[in-house]
Amino acid sequence: MFVRDYHKRIKIILVVIILLFVLIIGKIFYIQVFSYNKLNDYANDLWSRNLPIEANRGIIYDRNGVVIADNITTTSLVLIPNQIDDKEKTAKELAEVLNVSYDDMYAHVSKKTSIERVHPEGRRLSYEVADKIASLNLPGVYLVKESKRNYPFDTYLSHTLGFVGIDNQGLSGLELMYDNLLTGEYGAIKYFSDAKGNRLSLNEVYEKPQDGINMTLTINMDIQVSLERELDNAMLKYNPDQALGIVMDPKTGEILAISSRPNFSPSEYQNYTVEEINRNLPVWMTYEPGSTFKIITLAASLEEKIVDLDNDHFSDSGAIRVDNATLHCWKHGGHGEQTYLQVVENSCNPGFVNLGLKLGKETLFDYIDKFGFGEKTGVDLNGEGTGIIFNLDKVGNVELATTAFGQGVSVTPIQQITAVSAAINGGYLNKPYIVKSLNEPETNTVIQENERQIVRKVISEETSEKVRYALESVVSNGTGRPAYIDGYRVGGKTGTAQKVQNGRYMVGNYIVSFIGFLPADDPQVIVYIALDNAKGVVQYGGTVAAPIAKTVLTDAITALGIEKREGSTEKKYNYNDKKYIDVANVVGMDKNEAIKNLKSFKVEYTGTGNKVIYQSPSAGERILEGETVRLLLED
Repeated sequence: MFVRDYHKRIKIILVVIILLFVLIIGKIFYIQVFSYNKLNDYANDLWSRNLPIEANRGIIYDRNGVVIADNITTTSLVLIPNQIDDKEKTAKELAEVLNVSYDDMYAHVSKKTSIERVHPEGRRLSYEVADKIASLNLPGVYLVKESKRNYPFDTYLSHTLGFVGIDNQGLSGLELMYDNLLTGEYGAIKYFSDAKGNRLSLNEVYEKPQDGINMTLTINMDIQVSLERELDNAMLKYNPDQALGIVMDPKTGEILAISSRPNFSPSEYQNYTVEEINRNLPVWMTYEPGSTFKIITLAASLEEKIVDLDNDHFSDSGAIRVDNATLHCWKHGGHGEQTYLQVVENSCNPGFVNLGLKLGKETLFDYIDKFGFGEKTGVDLNGEGTGIIFNLDKVGNVELATTAFGQGVSVTPIQQITAVSAAINGGYLNKPYIVKSLNEPETNTVIQENERQIVRKVISEETSEKVRYALESVVSNGTGRPAYIDGYRVGGKTGTAQKVQNGRYMVGNYIVSFIGFLPADDPQVIVYIALDNAKGVVQYGGTVAAPIAKTVLTDAITALGIEKREGSTEKKYNYNDKKYIDVANVVGMDKNEAIKNLKSFKVEYTGTGNKVIYQSPSAGERILEGETVRLLLED
């Protein structure tokens, strides 16, 4: 009995031992086969240290592939304190090279951490400083690659692009809005060390950084450069408090150029005030638009068929009485008897008051809503304002009358140019946008593309055609004549709005503006220019803003390849205006006869002899009187 029990216990113990052995073998097998990678990663994490390698931010291009924000490779200082044997010597030599205090540098080299980034004095070093540090050959001292944002056009487009901080993080503008896409993923050089930080003789591992997504804008840098140059010239000539400009494709809502003054350098943003770097005036600023808003009243009146531009008349005495208020025309004594086309040409306030009263407040304010005023356009830029429109319940006849000519309402420039685009493009209100596409960083192939977004149809094509007709007449015969470009059918509208301070209109302080487009029969580009409190000049939109817009439009003609159009309205000249004149054909004439035929121009000639064999400009071209015609003479 005892022997039987003894053998039974031995068998049980043997089975238990075998089971334990099987469990151990199974565990070892599981660790070696299934958990190897996981445990190996744990071990590597204990031994490995990473020297970070910063990725490049995505490059930003204009619509034609011109780089407007890219990266410069720099180096930064990183320390491994446990590998630094002589901390006093290391701190002393690094402090001398970086021109910082010994105590500050000693604190870095003595820090109880595996890796110490020397910030900010060791960040984004010049090549000269980096070479000096490398030549010291100090243990535990490393130079790692970092990327520094670079803006080739400096201050141009600064509010729109924004800027980045010391760690390459977007802090404003598109850099902030698209930071998660523009920012890439860090790489690293991974090395191995023991618990004391001493480097082990194991192969280093290089983890490649992933660059950020590239971005293509709708901006045309040729037009952008023109706008920036003209705003700079305006600041020098008129010393306004502020100035702004927007250029857009009226058919799609694509922003071709945008800028404002004051501006700033994104690379040196620390040297500017918060207001200077954060106020993107074309989308943020709100003000009374003045007479450029009359385009909306005009469009509503034509759509509702309450006026015939050529056949209906209005007699302007210089003022109009509405309830207990007298509203004046800008011209003392008024314009007298006019057609409504002349009311538009002359920007006659009483005439537009009459149109507003005929429309009624419900109808006019319904169109104001449809054209997008009082709400954000949704443009893909941060800081957009909404403007201020009268609450309909508080609109009386006086408020209706002043709104009809652009006083008492508050709009943003982006609202204004978007609304006028709808009035001239066939009646479609588009959502404006500036990001054309997002592109893969290696090949720059498009991975996401923005397209035209129609918000709503506001007016008919027939009405839009009449608006274009009236606004072309403004530039040919009315207040917008300084924007006239011979042969290119320019349409536009001037604006001169008194500024409000503490609820009262200021004296002698205006925002002058001009909105112009071409060709008037098929608009391909629209420009809005506004200057706040231009000095040393009579403050009218036609005299101050229109010439600026003309220059930008002229440059846009070249940039966009716009051809001359037939059927343009001949400009109505004042006594002191220079006229466009056809150049006569003088090839084959003798010198004296040629000069007689070119008496309206300055003539220069080269060559020997008396017979004209070549002329520039060629016969039939139209240039301003007083410009130069060059002749080549030969026997």
